[in-house]
This record gives sequence, C-alpha cells and structure tokens, in this order.
Amino acid sequence: MNYRLSETVTALEPSGIRRFFDLASTMEDVISLGVGEPDFDTPWHIREEGIYSLEKGRTFYTSNSGLAELRQEVCNYLKRRFELDYVKEEVFITVGGSEAIDLACRVMLNPGDEVIIPEPCYVSYLPCVALAGGKPVRLALDAKDQFKLTKEKLLSAITDKTKLLILPFPNNPTGAVMDEDELKEIAEIVKERDIFVLSDEIYAELTFDGRHVSIASLPGMKERTIVINGFSKAFAMTGWRLGYAAAPVEILKQMVKVHQYVIMCAPTTSQYAAIEALRNGDADVERMRDSYDERRRFLVQRLNDIGLPCFEPRGAFYVFPSIEKTGMTSEEFATKLLEKEKVAVVPGTAFGACGEGFLRISYAYSIENLKNALEKIKNFVDTAR
Repeated sequence: MNYRLSETVTALEPSGIRRFFDLASTMEDVISLGVGEPDFDTPWHIREEGIYSLEKGRTFYTSNSGLAELRQEVCNYLKRRFELDYVKEEVFITVGGSEAIDLACRVMLNPGDEVIIPEPCYVSYLPCVALAGGKPVRLALDAKDQFKLTKEKLLSAITDKTKLLILPFPNNPTGAVMDEDELKEIAEIVKERDIFVLSDEIYAELTFDGRHVSIASLPGMKERTIVINGFSKAFAMTGWRLGYAAAPVEILKQMVKVHQYVIMCAPTTSQYAAIEALRNGDADVERMRDSYDERRRFLVQRLNDIGLPCFEPRGAFYVFPSIEKTGMTSEEFATKLLEKEKVAVVPGTAFGACGEGFLRISYAYSIENLKNALEKIKNFVDTAR
C-alpha cells in the first residue's frame, strides 16, 4: 500500500533521549543517569488527596480550563513563590507542561513564522514548532557563557519574521539559570522588536542560588509572555500528567479552544491532588530541593576530579560536563560507557548540535547510585586515556 503520511511528521527525528534508552533497556544491571524524573515518591498528603477524590466519586469532567479552585491556587502559588500577578481567568490547566507548549505554538504561529529556540534545550520545542507550521530558528549557545542567552546572541537571530522566543530556563540539559539583570536585557529586546515569549519554567522551584525570576514579572512583559509550568518536577508528580499555562486571556481562549477538541480536560483526580500540593506542599519542595542541591555539589566536584570539566549548574537537576579531552564524540562516549561500564547517560547532541562534546547527567538519583556510577565513569575515562 502507498501510505500517504504527513511529510511534516515523517521528517521529524525521533527523540535522541528515547532512542538511546531503548538500547539501555535491553541490558541488565544498567545504572541509569539519564531520565529526567524525580526519584522521590509523590508526597503522601498529595497522594491521599487524590485517593480521597476517588472515594468521593469525583470522576467527572471538569471545565475545559480546569477546576476553578485549582486555577485560583495556581495564582496564589505564582504570587507567593515568584511574585507573578495572575487571576484565574489567565490560568489554564493542561495535561503536563508538554501539552501547554504544544498548544502555545499552535495558537501563536502562522505558516512561516520564525521561532527562536536557544540550544541545548528540551527536545520537544523544535517538533512542536514544526507541527504548528512555524520555522524553527536554532540558536547555539556557548559554554563560555554557561549556556545562557545573551542579548548579542538574541539580536543575531531576530529577523522581520520572528514571532516567538522560547526561553528555556532553568535549562534542561545544562542547568543554566538566567538572573534578573540578564532577563532585563532580553526583555528590552523583546519589547523593542515586538516579539512574544514562551517561558518554560517547569524547573523554577529547582533554583539553587537565589530565587527564580520569571521574565513575565518584568515591566511590560506579562502581556507578551506565556508562562509554562507544572507539577512533575517540583512536586514529584510526573505520572499525574498535570501542567498549566499563565498568559493573556486572548491567548488562553485560543489554547482552550484547541484543548477542548483534542483533550477535553486534564485528569480530574490529578487536579484535586494538585490543589493539595499548592496549598500545603512548600515544605516538600524545600526538602527535595535540598537533597538535589547536595547531589549537585557532589556530582560537580567528582566530575571535575575525574577530568570531565563541569561548570556549576544553578538550576534543574542536570549537569553538562565536557568530554572533549577524551577525543570521543558525545555519541561515542555515551555508547561505549553503556557497553563497557553499564552506565547510561545522554549524549549532548540529543539537545542540539551545539551539545557536541558534552553529556547530560541527571542527579535525580540517590547519592549511592551516583557514587557507584561515578566510579564506573572514572574507570572508563582512565582506561580510555
């Protein structure tokens, strides 16, 4: 048969992360440092609220936008934690942050609109832009800048067709964070050039040096920013599949319109659990962040000791060490490390071509697992010299 498949879809490359870990899944006794998923259980009081909602028979559809009570709690949370001022009509509950990213691209882009995507970055941005008919403009960030977006870099990528800037900080895979002064420089350019921003802040709570600053909190930026966040990373709720977008009402109305046709509403049980997370979960967030911080400092020191230079990440739960001194490509290093030492990491090229010469290593794992893996990495590097 002649399958007349979408040319746009068939042209997409499979995720470099998933492709690599499909290989790891065929092997026994692999220590995986690759998956970006908290190793904590969802805190009990949050799980208990989900269970209670089922016992009460709360298994109905919610409104397309999500429970009004949850949207109000999101507003309260954003104000309390990040000094963002939203009302519930400016908040929309989605099936994870990933759906929010997809919907934002769909409603903002017309065919040919350019979207600046700083790399290395999360693997979903480029496909979402392409599927929405936009033109991805890949902007390679530099290790010398600790993979931050500079005003010079941004200006070099802007054209008269630029519609949207994706701002992926705290960053997956590098752990880079943009501070307030750096964001102010970006905001001025965005306003001058009349660009919109999709600010993916899913790792906002995992900021280790000071408080996360959202570009939407800066003067003149709320009205041109779509803030994406969710519950997966901060509250260890990956499988609950719940996220949200905060944006101008005119944009959210269009996002909800698409959502109501293809999704209907986010999972009801997850929404009730999320209310509890936002109301009473601050201490859980602090506890998990403290643990990640300990692992972060341990991992950076050990990698530098091994001879894999690593700048200190200030956010998320990843490090991005350089393996250039080994003479191997990122793909080669990761593949041989898996084969010889049974340690799984992700080649930096899975997050963009500028990730060549680097690896993404997640520290969402216990100190014991990290110690064992680092001994194996040290042995691999020593024998490779």
